[in-house]
Amino acid sequence: MQISAESVLALAPDASSAKAANGLVKPGIWPTLGANDAAVWGECQGSGSKPYQTQVDLSGPTFKCSCPSRKFPCKHGLALLLLKAKNASLFKTDTPPLWVSEWLGARTERVQKKEDKQREQAAKPADPQAALKSQQQRWTRIDAGVAELRQWLLDQVSRGLGSLGNESRSSWETMAARLVDAKAPGLGQRLGSMADDLMNGADWPEKVLRQLGLLQLACEAVARRDALSETALADLRVLLGWPLDKDAVLAESPGVQDTWQVMGMVQEERENNLQERRVWLEGQATGRRALLLDHSFGGKGFEQGWFFGSSVQTTLAFYPSAGPLRALVVGSIAAPVGSVGDSATQSSAGPSPEQEWRAIAERIAGNPWIQLHPLRCQQAVPSQNEGRFGLHWAGRHLPLAVSDTQGWALMAMSGGQPVAVMGEWNGDVLRPLSVQGGDGVWNWSAE
Repeated sequence: MQISAESVLALAPDASSAKAANGLVKPGIWPTLGANDAAVWGECQGSGSKPYQTQVDLSGPTFKCSCPSRKFPCKHGLALLLLKAKNASLFKTDTPPLWVSEWLGARTERVQKKEDKQREQAAKPADPQAALKSQQQRWTRIDAGVAELRQWLLDQVSRGLGSLGNESRSSWETMAARLVDAKAPGLGQRLGSMADDLMNGADWPEKVLRQLGLLQLACEAVARRDALSETALADLRVLLGWPLDKDAVLAESPGVQDTWQVMGMVQEERENNLQERRVWLEGQATGRRALLLDHSFGGKGFEQGWFFGSSVQTTLAFYPSAGPLRALVVGSIAAPVGSVGDSATQSSAGPSPEQEWRAIAERIAGNPWIQLHPLRCQQAVPSQNEGRFGLHWAGRHLPLAVSDTQGWALMAMSGGQPVAVMGEWNGDVLRPLSVQGGDGVWNWSAE
C-alpha cells in the first residue's frame, strides 16, 4: 500500500507531535530502515548512544517505540511512516529483525486470544434473573430522574425563553447533574450543552427550543418504552447514556463484509483527559456508511489506527438502531488494500444530493436524537460572505463550521472551482473532514 504523508499526519496526537515528526524525516539519523507487507521498522539515532527501535504494524496501523515518550503514536513512529511515504526506496525489503518479529508475533497472539475470549463470552449463558433485576433497578432510577426532568421542562415553558439569561446556566447545570445521578448521563450531557448555548448567538432561542422539544420527546419515550421496537429502545438507551454491551453487538449483529474506505476522521479532546475519535467509513460494494467511535484516556492512544483515504477488507457489526451508523470491527483487520490517490478515492461517483438528503431524513425519522450525519457534497463551491464561510451545493447554501484559517485555506484550494467535501452535518452546519479538488485530497483533521 502507498502511504501518503497527510494520512500519517492525521494519526498525530497533537500539532506539536506532527511538527516534531517532520523534523525527524532525515535519512541520516535512521541507520536501519526496513519494510515488508506487514510492517515498517527502523532505528532512529537520538541523544543517547543507543538508537530508538521504532516499528509499525500496518494492519492497524499500530505503533511501538523504545523511546520514553507518553504520546501515542510518538514522533519517531510518525517520522518513520513519513519517511516511508516520501522515499520508500530507502527501506530494505527483507526479513524483519528479531525485535520486530517477536512484537508482531505477540500482537497476533493477543488478537487471537481476544477473539477466543469474545467467542467464549458469547457462548457463555448469562444469568437472566440477575440481568433483569439490574435493568429494573436502573429503570427505576431513570424513571425518577425523568419525572423530575418533565416537571423542570414544564417550568421552563411556563416562564418562557424570554426569562432566561446567563444567570440561568447554573440551574440548568444543576438539573443536568441530577440526571447523571439518576443513571441518565446522556440526558445530562445534552442539557449541559444546552446550558452552554444560552444567550450564545442570535438564533439561540430556536436552537434551545428545539433541544427542549427533543428532551420532552425523550421523556415520552421513557414512559412508553414497553411499546417501542427493539431498535427504537436501543436508540433510547444510547440517548440515556446506557451503553450497549460490545460483546452482545458482535455476537448478535449480522456482519456486513465489504471493502471499507475511510471517508474522514476527527479526534477531539473531551473532559478529564479523554480523547474521542470518530472514523467514518463507506462500503464500496454495499454503499453503507459506518461510524467507528473510540475513546482513549490519559494519552494512551487508540488500539486501532486508521489511514485517511485507505480501504480495508473487513466485516463490521452494526449497533442495533432504527438509523444504524455506529459499528464495530469484527475480529482483526487485514492490511489496507488501497490508499489516498487510488482511483476509488479520486472517483466523483457517489450518491446524488437527493440521495444524500433522503438518507439523512430517513435516519432522523428512525432516530430523532441522532446528532451527526456523514454528508458528502460533490461539485460544491466554497464561498465567503461577511466573514462566514459556506458551500454552494445543489441549489443549497450550507454554512461551514470552520475557523478563518481553515475557511481561507479551503477557498484557496478550490480557486473558485467545485470541490468534493465530506464532513459531519448536525442539522445546522457542516464540519468538513476531507476535501478533494484538482490538486488532490486534503485530510482536514491533519491540519
